[in-house]
Amino acid sequence: MPWQQKVPYFYGQPIGVSFVDGTGASGVLCGISEGKLLVMQYLYHTQFALMQYDLYTIQDIHGFPLCPNEKSLFD
Repeated sequence: MPWQQKVPYFYGQPIGVSFVDGTGASGVLCGISEGKLLVMQYLYHTQFALMQYDLYTIQDIHGFPLCPNEKSLFD
């Protein structure tokens, strides 16, 4: 499925973004606007930034997998 068709399913969810140059990014998908993919990313401490990536630079997007069903480290 082309990545553009995945956007409605992943809206508001954590995603990984792979770019055509081989790099990647991750964050929460906020949508598409004016030819850009909008992703909220964590910077540091309590700071987040809404990153805007040109659509032509994106190769694919992927939803985060579920956590494995392992016993919690805190149990």
